[in-house]
Amino acid sequence: MKAMTISYEVGSNLYLNFTNQCPCACTFCIRNNADGAYGSDPLWLEHEPSMDEITADLLKRDLSKYSEIVFCGYGEPTCRLDVLIKTAEWLRTKADGVKLRINTNGLGDLVNGRSIAAELCSVIDVISVSLNAGTKDEYMNVTRPKFENAWEAMQKFTADCVKTGSSEVVMSVVDVISAEQIEAARAVAESLGAKLRVRKYDE
Repeated sequence: MKAMTISYEVGSNLYLNFTNQCPCACTFCIRNNADGAYGSDPLWLEHEPSMDEITADLLKRDLSKYSEIVFCGYGEPTCRLDVLIKTAEWLRTKADGVKLRINTNGLGDLVNGRSIAAELCSVIDVISVSLNAGTKDEYMNVTRPKFENAWEAMQKFTADCVKTGSSEVVMSVVDVISAEQIEAARAVAESLGAKLRVRKYDE
């Protein structure tokens, strides 16, 4: 059996990859161009790793050395919400003091059929939501989600996370969009109580 990439390093952070499922098909998604990200081994999984496989992988690393441990791989982490929560709880016992972040498309409520902000924010320090655009039309064109109400659901999820008061909430756009869209996105983020982060496309 060939090895799967469950965790991979980017700079001073460790990234966790435990699903390839995603309800979006973003036009700029890194998955369209390569099998890995930022020099990692391939991130396509031959099966979704079990909790035992995830913890066995993480026990091989010195978890205390990372600035952040980030739930972000070749899929949307909230598609495996139960495993995400359990892994975060486990990391709290093994890497106390290391910041936990999730990079999410913000559609976890639709994926899981319920509001997930409270349970997510109880174990994650930083919620980073991919906003991707500043208007609904542009968001739907760029993100191509399978849900018709994705734009509204993503904003409700973000606002719900802000309301918990227990996590830092950031929304992000990639700098491939126009300056007008970036400013519109900033207005959306601020209206929800979140900060906007503009990411470079090659990150």
